[in-house]
Amino acid sequence: MFEKVNPAHPDKLCDRIAGAVVDLAYAKHPDPRIAVEVLVGHGICHIIVETDISLPVCEVNEAVERIAGKVAVNYVEVSQDSHLARNQKSGFRCGDNGIFKGMPVTEEQQELTRIAREIYDEYGCDGKYILDGDRLIICQSNAPSEELQVAYPGAEVNPLGDWTGGTDVDTGATNRKLGSDMGDSVTGGGLNGKDLSKADVSVNIWAWLKAQETGKPVEVCCAIGDDHIGDVPYSEIVETAREYVDSIGGFEKFAEWGLVR
Repeated sequence: MFEKVNPAHPDKLCDRIAGAVVDLAYAKHPDPRIAVEVLVGHGICHIIVETDISLPVCEVNEAVERIAGKVAVNYVEVSQDSHLARNQKSGFRCGDNGIFKGMPVTEEQQELTRIAREIYDEYGCDGKYILDGDRLIICQSNAPSEELQVAYPGAEVNPLGDWTGGTDVDTGATNRKLGSDMGDSVTGGGLNGKDLSKADVSVNIWAWLKAQETGKPVEVCCAIGDDHIGDVPYSEIVETAREYVDSIGGFEKFAEWGLVR
């Protein structure tokens, strides 16, 4: 059983905005320290950023408009906590406590992701999809249900009828769709809107990649300040995650579909 949302879902819009803001920070420094929270809905986008890299508000506004359309932007930028900043001064060390789990992606998750991307490529609007064995549920906004029913015979399509999605219908917030992003690998940490020093990003990616490589579950934990995860240097984990994010095209692109792509 798996649920997937597409990049136009309000929660994913927030993940994408947060990723775009992190990309802005990386454009200005090779290793920024930044954490971004986004709430969007009904004509306004609230953004709170904790960072050591000051960002031009005009660039943030441009990213928001490109991703979410014309909405009012309430942007708050504050400095990173000095105690946390000291934790990273001598090199990459775990930026937080955490438990992390990497799980191999299942055939069901791959199939639903394929369907979600196929529908999104066609309609490009807010959508949510569930696959539970032979049961396929498709909720796709701004799309005639009859067309989808023909394309996916036997699916349950828009059970309440055609609908209009997006941020005028629903609010969104960062890291609210981690099940869609991570499949069975979800633990407590949010994947989106943070730099690579944060274990929520780097260790989640590293554990997930290991699980895909070995075909077996990977479970690890860390304490804030750790310079190793087991016998693996934390700096190596950060670089593995950096290579993966770069291969996708940056944090905004990473946020579109998460790890289960």
